[in-house]
Amino acid sequence: MSGLYVKDDAVNEMAIKLMKVTNAPSKTEAVRRAIQNELNRFANERPLAERVAEIQASMKDLIGENKTPHDHKAFMDEGWDL
Repeated sequence: MSGLYVKDDAVNEMAIKLMKVTNAPSKTEAVRRAIQNELNRFANERPLAERVAEIQASMKDLIGENKTPHDHKAFMDEGWDL
C-alpha cells in the first residue's frame, strides 16, 4: 500500500483510514499533510489573552464604558436590608 511503517497497529490503522478519506496517494503523504495541518494550526493560533482583549474591546464598544462608580458594599447592604 505504501512505504510508511508504523509499529503501533492502532496508529497504522488511523494512517490508512486518513489516507483513504483524504484520497492521499500514500500513508506517508496522508501523515505528512496531517502533521503540516497541525503545525499550521499552532502557528496561526492567537494567544488567549489577545482573543479575550479583542472580545472585551468589542463589548466595550457595544455597551459603552461604566462611568458610574459602583459601591459594592452599599449594594450588598441594600440587598440585606442593612
